[in-house]
Amino acid sequence: MTSPPLVPPDSVARFIERLPTPIAVTGGTGFVGSHLVDTLCAAGLKPRVLVRDPAAPRWISGQPIEAVPGTLEDRAALDRLVGGAGTVFHLAGLLTADRAEDFNRVNRDGTARLVEAADAAAVARFVYVSSQAAAGPSRDPAGVGPEAAPSPISDYGRSKLCGERAVAALGDEAWWAVVRPPAIYGPRDTDVLEFFKMASRGLAVVPAGERWLTVAHVADVVRGLLAAAAGGASGRIYHLGEPAPRRLDQMLRELAAAGGKKVRVIPLPVGAVGIVGAAAGLLRRAGLVDTALTRDKAHEIAARHWTLRTVDSLAALGLDAPIPFPVGARETWAWYRSQGWLR
Repeated sequence: MTSPPLVPPDSVARFIERLPTPIAVTGGTGFVGSHLVDTLCAAGLKPRVLVRDPAAPRWISGQPIEAVPGTLEDRAALDRLVGGAGTVFHLAGLLTADRAEDFNRVNRDGTARLVEAADAAAVARFVYVSSQAAAGPSRDPAGVGPEAAPSPISDYGRSKLCGERAVAALGDEAWWAVVRPPAIYGPRDTDVLEFFKMASRGLAVVPAGERWLTVAHVADVVRGLLAAAAGGASGRIYHLGEPAPRRLDQMLRELAAAGGKKVRVIPLPVGAVGIVGAAAGLLRRAGLVDTALTRDKAHEIAARHWTLRTVDSLAALGLDAPIPFPVGARETWAWYRSQGWLR
């Protein structure tokens, strides 16, 4: 028996009822995608989901989906996924890799392959989940708006920007939208979980200097995706996340407090971040450690401000106020503890 969805369908009914069906999803077994699938299924829909291994559907096990075996490298599988579909949500992507060509193979070429399949199938609506990394860091805490020229600083960010350009190549004759989320936290996440782990240990090591970032609860990201797909304007880029940026050290203390903890924040010289990332990447490639930290990721971590200007996008999408960070963090602590991931 599946648990209730994090985003109840009645809270987004005004968006779901406007979606052309059937609905196809890539990345539906992952963190954000599984929550999207949960909500669609709870609304009585049976989304098609691209699944690498149908025997291991991960978080969506037991959901009434139509599983389409395959990957973004399999054009025949993509044709089956989008054939006759009304709406496509493209969330699949590679987050961590050691080489730029690995990111490009999935995030650039895989996206282009899916776009070609969707175009051939005359899909009514196509929503691509990009990343803040495609926009790049901000020079000041106020954040980067969707209209700003993208300036990615990592191989990952550049590959996601290539994915955006593949989607934009659909042109004016097709309906498409790009959504750029910031750092996403919430149940099932394993990336921002590292911040929770530091808070749980009572010691957080972060790059030195004042740093601001934008965050988003996964439920708000799912609402944003549904709103973007239901919107009337094509060719738009939307920035999701809390309207007000958060200073990293303060956010960590707030996060710790949400879990009944106290944390000491230790600044690490920025130059050391790159050294640690390079060393971790070497150990990872040698198979000695399982870590998401690489030279590419360290380059992102060393950047000053990872903030997005989201106010205009939230208003354009007709979204309600996002989940306050202390509330979302408290609920996330509870979920991690229920899974035995944290104490």
